[in-house]
Amino acid sequence: MSAATEAHDQAPPTVREAAAALVALVVATLVGYGWYLGFHLENVHNGLIGASLTAVGLYVVRMRPRHREGWLFVATGVLHAVMFFGRQYGLHDGPLAGASWLGWVGVWPLPLAIALAGWTFMAFPDGWLPSPWWRFAVVAMMAIAAVLAVVSALWPVEYDRIGLAAPHPLDVPGSQVADHVWEYAHYSYLFFQVLWTVAIVARIRRARGDEARQMRWLVFAVVAAIALLVAGLLAFGSPVPGLLALPLVPVAAGFAILKFRLYDIDPVINKSLVVGVLLLLIMAAYVATVVGAGAVVPADERVLALVTTAIVAVAFEPVRRRAQRLADRLVYGHRATPYEALSRLSAHLEDPPQDLLDAVAATVAGAVGATEVVVWVGDEHHLVPRGRWPAATVDAGPAAIDGLYGPRRLVRAVVHRGTVRGAVTVRKPVGESLSVTEVRLLSDLVAQTGLIIVQQQQAQEIQAAARRIVTAEDAARRRIERDLHDGAQQRLVTLGLELGALAKQAEAGGAAMADRVQQARAQLLEATAELRELARGLHPMVLAQSGLEPALAALADRSAIPVRLHVAEAGRLPRDIEATAYYVVSEALTNAARHSGASVVVVDVAPVDGGLCVVVTDDGRGGAHQGPGTGLQGLADRLAALCGDLQVDSPSGGGTRVRAVLPCE
Repeated sequence: MSAATEAHDQAPPTVREAAAALVALVVATLVGYGWYLGFHLENVHNGLIGASLTAVGLYVVRMRPRHREGWLFVATGVLHAVMFFGRQYGLHDGPLAGASWLGWVGVWPLPLAIALAGWTFMAFPDGWLPSPWWRFAVVAMMAIAAVLAVVSALWPVEYDRIGLAAPHPLDVPGSQVADHVWEYAHYSYLFFQVLWTVAIVARIRRARGDEARQMRWLVFAVVAAIALLVAGLLAFGSPVPGLLALPLVPVAAGFAILKFRLYDIDPVINKSLVVGVLLLLIMAAYVATVVGAGAVVPADERVLALVTTAIVAVAFEPVRRRAQRLADRLVYGHRATPYEALSRLSAHLEDPPQDLLDAVAATVAGAVGATEVVVWVGDEHHLVPRGRWPAATVDAGPAAIDGLYGPRRLVRAVVHRGTVRGAVTVRKPVGESLSVTEVRLLSDLVAQTGLIIVQQQQAQEIQAAARRIVTAEDAARRRIERDLHDGAQQRLVTLGLELGALAKQAEAGGAAMADRVQQARAQLLEATAELRELARGLHPMVLAQSGLEPALAALADRSAIPVRLHVAEAGRLPRDIEATAYYVVSEALTNAARHSGASVVVVDVAPVDGGLCVVVTDDGRGGAHQGPGTGLQGLADRLAALCGDLQVDSPSGGGTRVRAVLPCE
């Protein structure tokens, strides 16, 4: 629509203004004079419907003159206003001129009014039917309504139900036949209601974006009216409360058409559905206990009221929870409520780091009804996809934040303390956009995603630092072992050989000198053995040269306690993994020899899913604990640096079991 056309629509011409004013004046006169004639509860709803539909319709066509739905509202409202005035005139006790004919006008258009109202709601919110096939349904409905209206106009088939004081103005033969036919024909009203209900459901199922939210306004009003109708039938045996609530429907429809506060209706509908279900619970409990049980078991009303209160108190919370879930499903569909979305995100914080961002993407998708969500990590110039929903989303390469924008793709930068840490891209279904509530929820989820990304980056930096420390320690040990082996140890060995040669030469000079040299050589050999053992403890040469199994076999041979060693074939592993596994076994064997009093130690080393498992078990006295400053605590810290896990099971008198799992590819 061009700007000129919009300006023309927003500034209606004088003729249209005058016509709207005339219609408003006629309806106001009919309804106002009808009220003046008396108050008849069974006819109140017609006056309210006529006034509300006409007022809303006129306002809509004044704001949007080409809106077909507005004109349908006006036509339906005028017809109800005419019926209201005619019935009020015909229900008047005193004699009024033309009461028969005016009362007659208030009765026979009822089928047309019901059919026209059905057409109006079937065409909501834009005045067009859901599909061309529904035109045949509307034509059939209007044709049936026209036949029913003719029957009602010719014979007084509706007069007994309405109770008009004035008689039917026509005297056409066949009244009994008409009454007999009407007993079945008036069930067409139910057919009309089912027809337009199916049309509304069909439109809701295919509605997207603003149209879906407009339909929710209508559903909210209809559900509220139905709840009051049922409550009135249960409590008072009368549909009047529900009929009096019918003006809510055109008012809500008018709000939806004009999109006034359109996006705030979801929580209102949600709470209305819950309250309506709880109201029905209370009414049903009251009727079942006071009316049903009271008719069978004589009891005081106060006792029955107390029993009703107890029943409602017991059933209230379970029913409320189920009603809330039903309301959430009806209102939000496959989306989660804001509270559920944040709760789900909190629940996923304990997931493994590699799965956490996928869980974030799934949470965002469920919260805003997206078809695709990708979580990117990096700076604004280099972003890498780390989380995605659904899992089948095509992998994308690194990209700058400006390159993430695309058709139907919304981009939200993840900013933490003024620095871009990543981005979240969201793709909605065709024709849908984010509502105000969804925008706020997405902002909250993106902010939480920023915290998660920062924490993961910090954890990765700490993990990398810990790995560097472990690697540096191992490198330092290897360097010390090499220096001791190639430097001091070699010098001591050479010195031992020299002393051996001197001892042989000293034999000629005297036995005393030879004994002293021999003692010095023996002490030197002991120092060399201790130095060799120290170097082996720092980093065994056999571990670096031959691998884990030979190193553990050498360790078992030197153990003071018999060792049963079982090492599954796993090939060469990363150097830090082999060294850590070696130290786990070494520390466990040392503790067993010093403290356990065990007779045998069993060592099992085998690969597991994604890592290496080391288990050392003895049959000693137990009582080992992983306290600060102990060797076991040092092992636990080393394993934690490698994302490993250490478990110590050492009940008193039950032996000790040390289990370590080292992650490795």
